[in-house]
Amino acid sequence: MFIVAVSARYRAEGIISEPTSKLADFLYKPEIRITWDKSLKVYNMIHKIDSDTFICHAITQSFAMGSISPRDFVDIVHSKCHEGNVYVISSKSVDFPGYPPSSHYIRGYNHACGFVCSPLKDNPAHSKVVMFVQTEMRGKLSPSIIEATMPSNLVNLILNVKDGIKTHKASSERGRHHSCQSLPKKK
Repeated sequence: MFIVAVSARYRAEGIISEPTSKLADFLYKPEIRITWDKSLKVYNMIHKIDSDTFICHAITQSFAMGSISPRDFVDIVHSKCHEGNVYVISSKSVDFPGYPPSSHYIRGYNHACGFVCSPLKDNPAHSKVVMFVQTEMRGKLSPSIIEATMPSNLVNLILNVKDGIKTHKASSERGRHHSCQSLPKKK
């Protein structure tokens, strides 16, 4: 896993033990993402455009030991499968009439960002995920605070994906195992 920072643009990469189609759903679907992404307090779909596109409202946790207060974002999110089973999940901040900025949070702004999930050539049951982030945190923040904290936040996000997938698989296994035990015995 590595991080590259160029100006206010960041990139992180990792290898995930999951095929791209499952990984893309895991990253894309709000009802799943909120269960594993520890950087988020809230992640709700507020308007569905089509089966691959929606507008979401996200509220982040505070980070950098409270130096950076929670931010809220309203983003359009789109997922698309390309040739070779490569999934691109892209997002960008938008204005949405139903969610104007609130006095409770500083409204951040995401320039084009997202994930690219591609199968590993040697093992298509595993995926390479590349994450691109171009965020304006806004508010009265020193650029040095953002530059010091963003790389560790991106590493944590990749680790949260890995941990979240393990937890999700374990709970799916428990659910399947439990349902098998509840079947009536044959006489």
